[in-house]
Amino acid sequence: MLGDDLTTPRLSGLADPLHWLLGAQGDRFLTDAYERKAIVARHGDPDRFRDLLSIADIDRIVAELDLKRGMLMLADSARRLEDSAFVSPSGAIDRAAVAHHYQLGATIILNQLQESDGDLAALCRALEKLFSCHVQTNTYLTPPSSQGFRTHYDSHDVFVIQIEGEKTWTLYDRPVAAPYRGEQFEAAADRPVGEPAEVFVLKAGDCAYVPRGLLHDAATTGDQPSLHITCGLIVRTWADLVLEAVSQVCVEDPEFRRSLPSDFARADFDRSGVAAPFQALMQRLAKQASPDSALDLAIHEFIASREPDVSGSIVSAHAGLAAAYAARPSIWRIEEEEVDGAPIFRLISSTVNQAFPGLSRAELERVMSGEPFAPSVLEASGGAALIRRLVAAGMIAASAP
Repeated sequence: MLGDDLTTPRLSGLADPLHWLLGAQGDRFLTDAYERKAIVARHGDPDRFRDLLSIADIDRIVAELDLKRGMLMLADSARRLEDSAFVSPSGAIDRAAVAHHYQLGATIILNQLQESDGDLAALCRALEKLFSCHVQTNTYLTPPSSQGFRTHYDSHDVFVIQIEGEKTWTLYDRPVAAPYRGEQFEAAADRPVGEPAEVFVLKAGDCAYVPRGLLHDAATTGDQPSLHITCGLIVRTWADLVLEAVSQVCVEDPEFRRSLPSDFARADFDRSGVAAPFQALMQRLAKQASPDSALDLAIHEFIASREPDVSGSIVSAHAGLAAAYAARPSIWRIEEEEVDGAPIFRLISSTVNQAFPGLSRAELERVMSGEPFAPSVLEASGGAALIRRLVAAGMIAASAP
């Protein structure tokens, strides 16, 4: 819960986020449901996710934090709310206006709370390690008998974590299979939503998964407000990989950089002459395009962009070495290089680019496995100085031997 613990988030050691969110259904999620169908996990425990956040936390955030445009939004399916209704000309959120519109039925939306809340950040990191994608949170507080959004679909998959209250979810069809990022749906006369395909109620402690492109709406049930958090998966697609591979070929092969016919924009241009050279270029592309360098770039960009968990590193900065350390959950890779004819293994993360002389790949993987290890294990690679560097970078933390 925001601000309660300034050292280690409670979820920092979450090893199996799917089981925590979905229970037994998490075991088959990747094979049976991911990107295919919605699922609902009814845990029968209203307190399962209670420690993540509370309505009282939302009240405190609105009342105390210096919120700016984009950090907080309001939505009401019954009326259109412009930013000017709750954002001052300076860009600051008008707290009184937020409270007033909430009283009138508007949903309060807090974006990206994982950037300021340790437990939400830990949950996102655990999901990022599993899905190899950026994970972000949006938090929704909806008054009783209210609905924030009309029927729509999202352009990213979401896990819906119900914290307090209840919401009735209605699912429809899937007009777009796996919409691209930013592709939105708005109901109109020429795009009807159709008949409901499934209706369910999420109660406190329940969780649902809704794949991108699936039309849905949700409204508060009962006389109590509803608080839920969505974890959105911002994935990289095959299209991203293909486009990167194509761009690399186009940069390296001068045939792709030659100009189009000089008269291609004229009204009397004969397009029939374009087909043959275009097909020839497609054949060159098929022969030269490779996923390897494009995939390496995607891996590098993903790892470099991850936020480390450095909670506790300031508190322990001047303490002596612990008896044992263990790697924190993080995204990393090991690269091999050769120095004087001998292999040296390097650990790469968003905060570390460190060689480990004296350690084999197996030994370095053992250090990063999450199992406790003695400081002496890293003696040949830098000893105490290296340990302090890894602690500061959020890669390891003191652990029980």
